[in-house]
Amino acid sequence: MTDTMLAGRMNFADKAFAVKEVPVPVPGPGEVRVRVRAAGICLSDVHLIEGLLSPLLLPGDEVTLGHEVAGEVESLGDGVSGIEVGTRVIVGAGKEVDGQVWTMGVDYDGGWAEYVVAPAEVLVPIPDSLPFDQAAIIPDAVSTPWGAIEWTGQVRQGESVGVWGIGGLGAHGVQLLRFAGAAPIIAVDPVEAARERAMAFGADLALDPADPDFATKIAAATRGEGLDVALDFAGVAPVRKQALSSLGVGGRLVLVGISGGPLTIANDAEFQYMRRQVLGHYGSESRHVVDLVRLVELGRLDFSASISGSMPLSEAAAGVAQLEEKVGNPIRLVLVP
Repeated sequence: MTDTMLAGRMNFADKAFAVKEVPVPVPGPGEVRVRVRAAGICLSDVHLIEGLLSPLLLPGDEVTLGHEVAGEVESLGDGVSGIEVGTRVIVGAGKEVDGQVWTMGVDYDGGWAEYVVAPAEVLVPIPDSLPFDQAAIIPDAVSTPWGAIEWTGQVRQGESVGVWGIGGLGAHGVQLLRFAGAAPIIAVDPVEAARERAMAFGADLALDPADPDFATKIAAATRGEGLDVALDFAGVAPVRKQALSSLGVGGRLVLVGISGGPLTIANDAEFQYMRRQVLGHYGSESRHVVDLVRLVELGRLDFSASISGSMPLSEAAAGVAQLEEKVGNPIRLVLVP
């Protein structure tokens, strides 16, 4: 192999993104080098490039983006055991450094590259039956909504759930709610194509948030009781206001989308009288990725419909623009080094 490779690099000092040649990373003690076979393009990557999000822990000004990564173990650092070269893996999207959790592709170099280095303990082996492109999107596009549903929201069978924002995370949220037994599942999105996608992924009802009869339709779908859970994948104030007002007694609003702004509860008396809750959610636990891989392997879940397209790593900027502008209304676009 050569000493250099292509990587999609974001420089936060000059606010520039470019795919360029960089040195191939060398695995240190306890680390492995993975040959990247697929890497997802997430809206978080778009936000990093746009400047809406910034790394909190990144040493220096530049990082290789990409936190949804699958590939093959290519080499082992000192002290690594229990995994072999050639093993097909998902690369976990975070690591612990001095008691803090660092995010791959944000705080340290990620997988928009030909090779990525990661701690051996964050790797999740995948079966031959799981394609790399579908495997790559599991550690965010799928595991984040699953964590919001199973862990933070603690959604139970038969509970009514609303999903605001049917993009990459929201679409999987609908699919996973169907798997978990939520009923009814109500998808909310201003884009007609997104609402149609929600129905295809298992929603019982899809609504335009601007529908003048929105509240009436929510009441009819929930037999007048309101939602048990509302999942906000959009991260904007109007969504949160509408989602809160749609909750019934004891309803939980789970915030997945990030706005960076304040959260306003217009009427605290009503909020308290209805015993509503607001729960913050971020990412997922490592067990969620392991569980999801097992569920796919057993045929309980199928993410083949989630891959809207793939493109070479060299065209990463075009992929970012396609996602940002919602060209073709993609669920997930994948880079292939």
